[in-house]
Amino acid sequence: MLAIRMQRNGRAHLPVYRIVVQESQRHPLSGRVVAEVGNYNPATKALVLNKELVEKYLKNGAQPSSRVAMILKKNGIKLPKWYKEAPKKNKTAKHADKLRKNQPKEEAPAEAPAAEEAPAEAPAEETAPAEEAPAAE
Repeated sequence: MLAIRMQRNGRAHLPVYRIVVQESQRHPLSGRVVAEVGNYNPATKALVLNKELVEKYLKNGAQPSSRVAMILKKNGIKLPKWYKEAPKKNKTAKHADKLRKNQPKEEAPAEAPAAEEAPAEAPAEETAPAEEAPAAE
């Protein structure tokens, strides 16, 4: 069976992908490619596709990967009826109960103003007698 998939090229941190047709049992980097039908640069979003070749291989039963199928749809290439889209994954947190937003609210802010009032009164009493002494002289 043939697969239409992306084969990574380019240097570290700057990938460029070739869209190739190859046997599905082979690893994408094996180098054994039936045909190269396009290329894609994710940094510049540049895409070059040979639509005639892609349609030819799709009619002959080549199975596109989910990412390639998405690219083909965006470029107006109709996928065969037998193609089944991969189900979308639901994003859920593993331990949702441990998230900060799911923890009960603490009542620390209500206690903090009471603690602030007591020290504020003590310095005011100490400064008042000191001010009166210089004024009496």
